[in-house]
Amino acid sequence: MVAMNSRTLAFTLLLSLAASGASPAAEPKLEPLFNGKDLTGFKTEGAAEFWRVENGVLVGENNAEKKGHYLWTEKEYGDFVIEFDARWKATTDRGVDTGIEMRKPKIQLQLGVSGSLRVDMTGCFYTGGKPAYPEAGQAKEAKKLLKPDGEWNTFRIQAKGDTFICWINGQKASEYTDPKFSGAAPLGLQIHGGVEMKVEYRNMKIAEL
Repeated sequence: MVAMNSRTLAFTLLLSLAASGASPAAEPKLEPLFNGKDLTGFKTEGAAEFWRVENGVLVGENNAEKKGHYLWTEKEYGDFVIEFDARWKATTDRGVDTGIEMRKPKIQLQLGVSGSLRVDMTGCFYTGGKPAYPEAGQAKEAKKLLKPDGEWNTFRIQAKGDTFICWINGQKASEYTDPKFSGAAPLGLQIHGGVEMKVEYRNMKIAEL
């Protein structure tokens, strides 16, 4: 009778997981995207002037002319989950303007200050449309989730089907759904032009879904 109850309990748990869309094996296996040593796996044309590796950290910084740059992955991604740590510290009132660009046409997860709004939009999805930051994809509680300026924050982005989700330090920050952004494309790490800025990435891992 005890064994039967245990099997019944396990079966009930599996039914519950199925009903909720969860699964004990739902967590994808993340593989390194950045190896901590060099730019293997990224398109390096023109990158040397803006990107370097220091002590296992990927550092992106404007050149003297404050030109911008995207560091693109060699591989294209459709449905994926990416996790990484990032930190930045503003040295001017303009603030740091960076982000992760994905899919085709382009949609971006903003990190730092929006160039158009002059407001910190970290964790928000930028579409380039009107409005550029749809309210449905804004991380309105991001300030409560982020650590102080200059400290490492952990981000997780999931792009699955027509839905994009961002977590900041383990907490869901934003979700945006739009079937327009459906094509697979390289991922791009941005250095915004016209801004004196520096951003650092580490522990970059990714899994295709």
